Amino acid sequence: MLNRTTLARPYARAAFEVARDRAELNRWSESLAIAAAIAGDSSVRPLLNNPRISRDELLGLFSDIAQGRFDDLFGKFLNVLAGYRRLELLPEISVQFEGLRREAEARVHVRVTSAHPLDDAESARLGERLRARFGREIDLEVDVDASLIGGAVIRAGDQVIDGSVRGRLERLGRQVAV
Repeated sequence: MLNRTTLARPYARAAFEVARDRAELNRWSESLAIAAAIAGDSSVRPLLNNPRISRDELLGLFSDIAQGRFDDLFGKFLNVLAGYRRLELLPEISVQFEGLRREAEARVHVRVTSAHPLDDAESARLGERLRARFGREIDLEVDVDASLIGGAVIRAGDQVIDGSVRGRLERLGRQVAV
């Protein structure tokens, strides 16, 4: 069987193309995030592939939880997913949709894992430097991991910049061992 990433790709592309063509990227992004959270919920997940629960019941559940935040077109998208028993792919579809959106908007998602919390000024300076390096707008996400000892690890797509003390110590250890 195909993996979730492969299965989600055509749905994410279709959703992106519809949203882009209708100039509703923000709306679809929000709707997908809500639907992905619903599908990923531990109490909903077992229901998604239960053959005793009909498509209409699943769609009703999503609609009830979303409380009217889905428009008709997005509802049709969910109907297609439900028809093929693909609602469990919504978290992956949402991730891929956001990737397509960032690419279209010339944005890059950067995840910074720092040994210590960054204040607003440090985050702003780091964002500016990363914007200059990548030549794109930056969606910055900052996490804290004290095990890094000092410095930070920066992940942008498939690029990793390890400026952490732990990373330097590991590299030094490998050099000494050789």
